[in-house]
Amino acid sequence: MSGEAEQKSCQTESITVTFEARRCLHAAECVHGLPEVFDPTKRPWIQPDRTTAELLAEIVRRCPSGALQYELVPGGTETPNGPPRSPEAPPGNWPCAGS
Repeated sequence: MSGEAEQKSCQTESITVTFEARRCLHAAECVHGLPEVFDPTKRPWIQPDRTTAELLAEIVRRCPSGALQYELVPGGTETPNGPPRSPEAPPGNWPCAGS
């Protein structure tokens, strides 16, 4: 493995959410904030289409480690919380199936 942190991403029509497991502190801000979207007992564990882009962005900004990031699809109204992340995700079954 390389020294780079592995990022997973999932996208809806209005927002792309990325997750970097190595950075996660397991503070559960996401799970407590939007349990219908962030459910670690399910695969995929992040289901961004279950809420609005605005609410999802608000909860992602609460992530204390920065393991969760987001980027709005062009034309969105929110300001992204950091530099854009690559939309490419390594193979895997999370956070979004079929990605």
